[in-house]
Amino acid sequence: MEIVLGVGGGIAAYKSALLLRLMTEAGHGVTVVPTPSALKFVGAPTWEALSGRPVRTDTFEAVDVVNHVRVGRSADLVVVAPATADLLARTAAGLAPDLLGNVLLTATCPVVLAPAMHTEMWHHPATRANTALLRERGVTVVEPASGRLTGRDSGPGRLPEPEDIWAAAQAAAIAAPARDREAAVTAPSASAASGESVPHGPLAGRTVVITAGGTREPLDPVRYLGNRSSGKQGVALAEAALAAGACVRFIGAAMSVAPPAGADVTRVESTQELLDAVLSQAADTDVLIMAAAVADFRPAQVAEAKIKKTDDGGAPTIVLERTPDVLATAVRTRAAGESMAPVIVGFAAETGDATSSVLDYGRAKLARKGCEMLVVNEVGTDKVFGQDLTEVTVLFADGRAPLHRAGTKAEAAGVVIEAVAAEVAAGP
Repeated sequence: MEIVLGVGGGIAAYKSALLLRLMTEAGHGVTVVPTPSALKFVGAPTWEALSGRPVRTDTFEAVDVVNHVRVGRSADLVVVAPATADLLARTAAGLAPDLLGNVLLTATCPVVLAPAMHTEMWHHPATRANTALLRERGVTVVEPASGRLTGRDSGPGRLPEPEDIWAAAQAAAIAAPARDREAAVTAPSASAASGESVPHGPLAGRTVVITAGGTREPLDPVRYLGNRSSGKQGVALAEAALAAGACVRFIGAAMSVAPPAGADVTRVESTQELLDAVLSQAADTDVLIMAAAVADFRPAQVAEAKIKKTDDGGAPTIVLERTPDVLATAVRTRAAGESMAPVIVGFAAETGDATSSVLDYGRAKLARKGCEMLVVNEVGTDKVFGQDLTEVTVLFADGRAPLHRAGTKAEAAGVVIEAVAAEVAAGP
């Protein structure tokens, strides 16, 4: 894959050197296009040494090969990190004062922008409007992280970690439909010519509900029963679905990562809240993907006050009861003739034992739940939960051959969304 890595003029530019290394180590060819201001933070020799390619910033360099058009046209993916407030504004306005601006105007591939700026800049109405406009045009704008900024400042606006940016970029690239660059340049559609934003991709015009994170069941006002889910896989699925053109409704339980940019987000805590949100949000949609890690049990009684330790060293007896089965309820709702997504995808986070393997338990769950697809993975204290790598097997209710993928969670999400798109296209 040919990637253009754009670098804006912010102190976070040093992190983009690590992002560049992730891209090249994955076997991709990368052309770095910094803004002139970016070179004040990280010099051209650094970018040339890490990419193995010359670095240019000016529109009038390499004019003999029409470089200001060639770079954007030849890219399979454009990633800009950091994207400053000024760069977001210029991109939204279609300005091209330098080579990077021209690349962004001529690229017909997926474009991913990773903002980085002070909190006040990120929250400014102009920046929010520019971000919304870019997302409407199909650009993936990664939500900035919250943390230490320049100097003593801290808050939202921090450049996400290179691994997170790379995961979002891979999701956008994997889910992007095949494209004919020449046709896109020479024969734009009437709606594109009028400036109207038109969703494209295998899930264009479809609405997908994705659940993510781990539910928490209260024991008292302070404590809860939960699980180790980080929400990373659910976010990766949402980003892949968005890149495939879908309208995404994201239901997030407890997560250690930010919700996906561009999705309609609903936050929940308990399994009952998750069930209520699913029945409401998925009633008029095309696909439901249940990636949330649901707590299977909850305390039968919730204490009104914090449970105190006693002087005798004893511990309270906690009685557990089953939580609602969200996946099975969604399938039963549909079977009863009530409105529910025609394609339902379950997730099975399993551990094998002496009697059955992870896939044995997965196949049994698929038959028991009655959904169209089940994504199975083996979990543990050092597997899947909170990790960037995963290994999944997609099982199908119609008995077709399973799909298997080991790699990043973005890569796993791409396989799942491709299978979902094929299921939707096949129809009932």
